Amino acid sequence: MIAKTCVLLFFIAGVTGCEPEPEQQEGEVTFKEWYRPQFHYTPPSNWMNDPNGMFYYDGQYFLHHQYNPHGITWGHMSWYQAVSDDLVHWDHKGVVIPEEGNEMIFSGGAIVDHENTSGFGEEGETPIIATYSSHYTYEGEDPGFEQAQSLAYSLDGGQTFTKYEGNPVINHEDPDFRDPNVMWHEESDQWIMVVALPIQRKVAFYGSENLREWDHLSNFGPLGNTEGIWECPDFFELPVDGDPENTRWVMHVDINPGAIAGGSGSQYFIGDFDGTEFTLDEDATAFEIVEGAPDDQVLWTDYGTDFYAAISWSDIPEEDGRRLWLGWMSNWEYANVKPTSPWRSAQSIPRTVELVSVEDEIRMAQQPIEELQQLREDHHTLENINIENENISLDDRGVSGKAYEIIAELDAGTAEVFGIEVRGGDNQETVIGYDIEDEILFVDRTNSGDVGFNENFATVSEAPLSLNGETLKLQIFVDWSSVEVFAEDGTKVLTKRIFPHPESRDVRLFSEGGQANLVSMDFWSLRSIWD
Repeated sequence: MIAKTCVLLFFIAGVTGCEPEPEQQEGEVTFKEWYRPQFHYTPPSNWMNDPNGMFYYDGQYFLHHQYNPHGITWGHMSWYQAVSDDLVHWDHKGVVIPEEGNEMIFSGGAIVDHENTSGFGEEGETPIIATYSSHYTYEGEDPGFEQAQSLAYSLDGGQTFTKYEGNPVINHEDPDFRDPNVMWHEESDQWIMVVALPIQRKVAFYGSENLREWDHLSNFGPLGNTEGIWECPDFFELPVDGDPENTRWVMHVDINPGAIAGGSGSQYFIGDFDGTEFTLDEDATAFEIVEGAPDDQVLWTDYGTDFYAAISWSDIPEEDGRRLWLGWMSNWEYANVKPTSPWRSAQSIPRTVELVSVEDEIRMAQQPIEELQQLREDHHTLENINIENENISLDDRGVSGKAYEIIAELDAGTAEVFGIEVRGGDNQETVIGYDIEDEILFVDRTNSGDVGFNENFATVSEAPLSLNGETLKLQIFVDWSSVEVFAEDGTKVLTKRIFPHPESRDVRLFSEGGQANLVSMDFWSLRSIWD
């Protein structure tokens, strides 16, 4: 979703975008195009942004997302559907909730109404309810827009959706009012909707017994980072350290612009929910979260530039027990001009979300889903490699490629800076490193390949991380146009898009200012999900 003031800028950016590489003929879909992710979800063609309406039903994971049926830049927002049996391989289904007239279909969520509280169910069919923002545009003497919350329902297991004739179900005096997400709250015996008031930097709570009629309950915010607008809230309860008797609620909300890595990003809050209000847990952090908090007093979801609008799957079976989500792997600073064709944008790998104790504080931890391990092949292990003020290519040890996973442990030794370079080539690399003095983990894409399509792209992203004499442990996923780095047991994550030359396949170890040591590395090349 985007604010009214951003729309014109995005369309202008789309007009000035880069031409596709010669191999990428406009309109031709091969899933082998330059920069096409091989294990991340992408649509076959056209523009994609926020994931929407994600739910599990009858053995399948449903993913919807914002989609432009008519072009490769933002516009004509509709919901596109893909379905998976394993969260890894995706079957593209097409547009299921289309733009009509002056109504675009903006972001939202979806739930399975098992008890038919909505009354939409017929002849024993379980209704699936999508909640979305209707974005109405008006032309003429007084042009403008307004946003309201609407419903669509499915009676065929999510294959098709019908818009509710009573839409919209919630209006607001503020025209910037979007991205509804609904969950069932057992203790108060009602549906709870969270929806963003972007310009106000607030999340509004609504309650309902039937999903059609809603009462305003409370507002949360503004708190934390308020530099940019707030969008795409997600709200859920999680056990702390896996203890079902000790739970907290997580409010996740996006910021655009003003995030820690520049442009778009997301923050989260930890607290309690009584069925009406969400209140912060003062014991969850070592500092007081206030409005306009500095970056080091904000709980950041991801320290990279390209993780936005994350939303979790609803109705995951209790025997699974995981909270699963993914985010849009892009940034509004350059989303419309990334050098890809005939599609634009990708989603992150699906991740589990947990709450863990970190030195008497509570933090979110994200981990790549185990299902990705089925893509592993060509396994190589390395141990005890010293690196002293040099770059060491691992190609002769079988470690190279365009799509792979690395699990590595490194000892700083006497080095000042050390780490791993990925997608290396002729004067080209993405650097994943650690700075001893500043105690930061960083991903540097300033020399990662094609960086000239936007002045904001060639960046270094940093996450605070204190080793305290321990080794640096990393899990890294590299695809044809992305890097995702998981560190400190998943409490620090950096996600960044990159656009290297296809022949840039080298993996290198490096150190500066002294000797570091690769304690161990497991490397797997990853099969394509499109084969």
